[in-house]
Amino acid sequence: MKKLLIVIIGILAFLYLINPFFGIFELIPDNFPIVGNLDEATAAFLLFSSLSYFGIDVRNVFGNWWKRK
Repeated sequence: MKKLLIVIIGILAFLYLINPFFGIFELIPDNFPIVGNLDEATAAFLLFSSLSYFGIDVRNVFGNWWKRK
């Protein structure tokens, strides 16, 4: 049951981020300064958290490019 809930949260977060409704459905409109993007940040956090639960770690997708010599 827990895995199913995490999959559903990940799918909903992904759908919210790709915005298939063309901005009609927004929890917080983006034209509010600073707080307008908090809903997208939360959706991205939920998507990355659900992916990392299943072993897909996207935090290091570009590697440590700033530490390379």
